[in-house]
Amino acid sequence: MNKLLTLSIIGLSFLACNNNKSSEIKEEKPNIIFILTDDQRWDALGYAGNDLAHTPEMDKLAKNGVFFENTIATTPICAASRASIFSGLQERTHNYSFTTGVMKDEYMENAYPRLLKKAGYYTGLYGKFGVKYKKLDSLYDVHENYDLRYDRKDITSYYYKTLGKDTVHLTRYTGEKALQFLDKAPTDKPFCLQLSFSAPHASDNTVEQYFWQEENNHVLENVTVPDANISSDEDYNKLPQLVKDGFNRLRWYWRYDTPEKYQHSVKGYFRMLAGIDNEIAKIRTKLEAKGIADNTVIVLMGDNGFFLGERQISGKWLMYDNSLKVPLIIYDPRNKQHKDVDAMALNIDIPSTILDFANVEAPASWHGKSLKPFIDEKQVNLERDTVLIEHLWDFKNIAPSEGVRTKDWKYFRYVDNKSIEELYNLKDDPRETNNLVNDKQYKDVLNNLRAKCENLIEKYKDPYALTIVENRFDGKAFSWDLSNTIQKQTAYQILVASSQENINNNIGDVWNSANIQSTSNEAEKPSNLKLEQGKTYYWKMRIYDELNRTGSYTKAKQIAKK
Repeated sequence: MNKLLTLSIIGLSFLACNNNKSSEIKEEKPNIIFILTDDQRWDALGYAGNDLAHTPEMDKLAKNGVFFENTIATTPICAASRASIFSGLQERTHNYSFTTGVMKDEYMENAYPRLLKKAGYYTGLYGKFGVKYKKLDSLYDVHENYDLRYDRKDITSYYYKTLGKDTVHLTRYTGEKALQFLDKAPTDKPFCLQLSFSAPHASDNTVEQYFWQEENNHVLENVTVPDANISSDEDYNKLPQLVKDGFNRLRWYWRYDTPEKYQHSVKGYFRMLAGIDNEIAKIRTKLEAKGIADNTVIVLMGDNGFFLGERQISGKWLMYDNSLKVPLIIYDPRNKQHKDVDAMALNIDIPSTILDFANVEAPASWHGKSLKPFIDEKQVNLERDTVLIEHLWDFKNIAPSEGVRTKDWKYFRYVDNKSIEELYNLKDDPRETNNLVNDKQYKDVLNNLRAKCENLIEKYKDPYALTIVENRFDGKAFSWDLSNTIQKQTAYQILVASSQENINNNIGDVWNSANIQSTSNEAEKPSNLKLEQGKTYYWKMRIYDELNRTGSYTKAKQIAKK
């Protein structure tokens, strides 16, 4: 009896030991490589059916992984998009862009690399961080933050880093840093490596615009690139004047206004993407050589879309899909069941997805959702009907805009003149050529999307914003009280309008002070602001905080001249 009891105990102990081993195997955390490209639009990929793209390695990842066909950069500009990727928040919330100060600590406390590092991951970054932030050591065990040199006016904008004695293209440099990271990463913990390639971003301050590696000269070498879609004079003339007057048109002259420039620039764009593809091949070979390929998840995405001459414009920033849509591929070698997903994925989903792969809980404050279920499950419903799209950078050469997108519809307007609206049926008009905003047949759709836009703007407002709690006009001066004295005001803007409609649309047709640098909470009425007796005017204002972040406008108030 004692022998039987002893054997039973041994047997139970053996089973328990095996079960623990099985549990350990199941809980083994994968390595993660997140590849972020700069200005790669969603269809700049062979797998997306683009014959101009030479991307065999990206295509392999898509064919053996999950390809998201409708991925949206909620803010189509690199600074704000990257801030959203790190923080998991809409631009409306973090309110970070090029001319603001550093990213607020409140939003970077939960930056996804920091949470991974705390959870035991070995973290690294090479390339363009893209956000002003002074505490990279708190996010990464190893890092090197660099981008193409915009202060250079020649090929050295991309060729200034060295490997040994050789000056190499930034793409090659980033690829080599990745290989070195894989050689040196500790083997007793998982890693997460972010590679932020500057390519295929143009060298804006050069005549040539695009610089690629000589080994990619063969890409499109004997090809005449066809004209861009919807690039006629008629397509250009449909654009609002405030877009025609801005950087989108200016940069078209830099890149596409002659057939020779167009051929050079488009080929350069795709040759630079081919350079990234070459580095991905080397990285995957290294993963195989080190025996870790089968446990390394690869995520590839672009930070925003790009116009390659459509509508006779260039750049990004606008709310059209050329600018908003980006490629997204998630390759998990542990689950090679390929899928093409048409559900809307967002740039703000990336941090939640990466944490989900690492089995780390995402903060409740984040706005995105994990996309990992699309890899693991057959049926997934993100319960996502409408997303907020926005570009809020207060910069005179690029008109800020905001709107919403559903699977089948898009509505947007321009912040500085909200009467300029556009409405598109994406299902019937994927190129967005037929603006339905004045079509009475779609009045209910328009009103519904307007309401959703307002609701999402309110939902995602910045909880840390410096705001105006009361504003007054006594006939001689404008004055206001702020929500706190901890943050400092650096500037203000006042609008005075002749009608309720104009002030609601942010049109200061009587007076637009523009940005006035001042810490004062009072402004005298300018002598040239003449208000007629017996006429009613309307006014509103906003302030800029110590980080130069643009605040929201106050509610409109009347000025009645008796």
